[in-house]
Amino acid sequence: MERLNNLLNELGVSKVRLAKYLGVSRQMLYNYLALNTLGEWPKEKATKLMSLLNIKEETELDNIEVDGSYIIEVEGRLNEGVKDSSDKEVLADLKGFNKKEQELLTDIINLLKEKLQEDNTKDTYNSYVYLYHYLQSMETSKELKYILAYMSKSMGFTDPMEFAFNSDQQFVFESILFSGLTLYNNGGSSKVKLAEAHKRFVQDIEHKNEEKLSRTQELNTAKVQALRELGYTEINEDNAKEVLEKIAEIQSRKV
Repeated sequence: MERLNNLLNELGVSKVRLAKYLGVSRQMLYNYLALNTLGEWPKEKATKLMSLLNIKEETELDNIEVDGSYIIEVEGRLNEGVKDSSDKEVLADLKGFNKKEQELLTDIINLLKEKLQEDNTKDTYNSYVYLYHYLQSMETSKELKYILAYMSKSMGFTDPMEFAFNSDQQFVFESILFSGLTLYNNGGSSKVKLAEAHKRFVQDIEHKNEEKLSRTQELNTAKVQALRELGYTEINEDNAKEVLEKIAEIQSRKV
């Protein structure tokens, strides 16, 4: 089984994905891999693994040459197998979406689940917390969409001359971002030189947070005043429309 484990590492096949492909838990897969031969595996699981590797007998493991073509073939079979099993779990919750939307959401959910299960350092968890914040803020700045497009292009997923959003703005933004990242990757600026810029970055964020807090306090004050003027003690389904209209009126008095 040492050859099998080495082969899986060479192929970059994670234990999480292989377990999903075989339809077993990750712990059960570890138990399988601790056995001496595939002959000790349940026949169905051994057959499915050999199908993934495109072999008929365990002895053929020693003859496998891992090159680009073979990796792509295995990856394709693995993706199809994992997708088939995972889709059944996820699609039940996606009624109301069209086929393309269901496929996209399924792929995203499965990828997030897989990466979180594999994460031993919590880097993935922290990255996905930031991703969640990013998605929450998507509609507040068009540049957030441009960043996604830039990364998709730079990773080779999208044609560099495809502009899904405002083409002129996206073109300018991508050019500036490329220049900045080139400078970063080439070590063109030291931390000392950039300290002042980062200080302004922090100050800008603090200023925005202060403004947000001020607006929140102002809104709370207006809400309390609206409730008092209307004779209510709280906002509920019955009076929400009336209270919100009163809040808007109170705020307009200050203009």
